[in-house]
Amino acid sequence: MTAIAANPGSDRWWNSRAARRFMSHHLALLGMAMIVALTLACVLGPYILPYDSLYIDLRARFAGPFTGHHYLGTDPLGRDIAARLFMAGRISLLVGFSAMLLSTLVGTIVGVIAGYRGGWIGAALMRTVDGFLAFPSIFLVLALAAALKPSAIMITVVIAASSWMEVARIVEAEVRSLREREFVQAGRMLGLSAKHIMFREILPNAVGPIIVASTLTIARAILMEAYISFLGYGIQPPLPSWGNMLNGAQQYLGTAPWLAIIPGAAITIAVTSFNFIGDGLRDALDVRGDHS
Repeated sequence: MTAIAANPGSDRWWNSRAARRFMSHHLALLGMAMIVALTLACVLGPYILPYDSLYIDLRARFAGPFTGHHYLGTDPLGRDIAARLFMAGRISLLVGFSAMLLSTLVGTIVGVIAGYRGGWIGAALMRTVDGFLAFPSIFLVLALAAALKPSAIMITVVIAASSWMEVARIVEAEVRSLREREFVQAGRMLGLSAKHIMFREILPNAVGPIIVASTLTIARAILMEAYISFLGYGIQPPLPSWGNMLNGAQQYLGTAPWLAIIPGAAITIAVTSFNFIGDGLRDALDVRGDHS
């Protein structure tokens, strides 16, 4: 039986070594703060602003930032950029998180089975992963996006289809390193099923690398959604996304540069913040850094 800790609060996650490491990672904390601020702005902003994302004010076309109640200016149709930016952020962040969850689920299942089973099953699964990785992901994404009807759900599935392979490789390597450990052998001796051992015993011990990979996948998914929408295969107007806002701004770079700068800055902030968080999580969950 597990011994009772002398300090009842010592097993709390916020007192763990990993949490302390993460809290000492200044860029990761900055990334967290920026993501929280961006998320709150996207969730609450459309309710606070005086205009919604579809309201057209033809008299205020091409208004610059901080013009009247148009805090970030207006677009060629007189629509409020701030309202469109925050509404687009909802879609871009939702696509990013959804694609991350789907790709992590698929990649984790494939990686766990390949790493634990090994043999021809593991080889077949990992050669499938290698085949997907050998095909340039951007061509795969564009081919699927061009063949399917554009929608947020479609974009999420397309991005997940091009992202699960990295998670599978990380999980497969981690599971292979764990499958011969004593606790796994004890589970086999107790007659536990392979499914129980894989998903109840091994997987919780491989969660660290999965969390790191998932965080970085969100950044990649947001960037990919913006790229697809910029090319016209993603979210379609009048529904805004950061990508199609950039698409509509490219012909006005010389006369109204804020149309491109503002959504471009939002993409940069989101992607950089998630990368900072991923770096912080990687350092915090790296057991090789434990020397005590």
